[in-house]
Amino acid sequence: MGVAYKNSETPFNTTLADQRLYIQISNHLFSSVRVAVTLKGFELEREGVKMTSSETLTFMELAIHQAKLALDVLEVPVGCVIVEDGKVIASGRNRTTETRNATRHAEMEAVDVLLVQWQKNGLSMSEVAENFSNCSLYVTCEPCIMCASVLSILGIKEVFYGCSNDKFGGCGSILSLHLSNSTPLNNEVSSGKSFKCTGGIMASEAVLLFRTFYEQGNPNAPKPHRSLAPQA
Repeated sequence: MGVAYKNSETPFNTTLADQRLYIQISNHLFSSVRVAVTLKGFELEREGVKMTSSETLTFMELAIHQAKLALDVLEVPVGCVIVEDGKVIASGRNRTTETRNATRHAEMEAVDVLLVQWQKNGLSMSEVAENFSNCSLYVTCEPCIMCASVLSILGIKEVFYGCSNDKFGGCGSILSLHLSNSTPLNNEVSSGKSFKCTGGIMASEAVLLFRTFYEQGNPNAPKPHRSLAPQA
């Protein structure tokens, strides 16, 4: 028996079988449109990622260069740059051996460059904090717990890193200090802020530098105080 649709839900008078077929066709067309829109959105998103990735790779290459400078002087090869408004405003590399100071990681070196510069310019603490909130860090290895804590307290905007730091990583490997506001240790220490963190950028290049460093041997490594017991 035919069914007439007054509101033009279908373009014809139809039997029940025809109605079911029409619904199937409509659903298929709707799904096709939805898939097309989804794919288009993915393409646009992917294009955006490519644009961001190109810029990210450029800055990470500069960080890799800093790591190579560290390797050249027998330091653990980690390097970084700090970027504001698309421009590198500070760079750093590991200098723990040179300075005989275990805290002189690449991130700390770059941060100190900015702190000294901004203090000379007469910036207040609030202005320094505002500046850091507009900065992104590109570093060849995941910041350790110490450096991640500092970055959180300073209020860095974003961190991009190369390889993971499986022993001391503060951005997901051991602790996740980038994810949420941290509780202040006491009244004198400012609470930290969360920051966006993206890893795995040029990770193979960063790992290769570490491999080169450890394969050539570290002459600055502490010598054992006593010989190993002979094997039975």
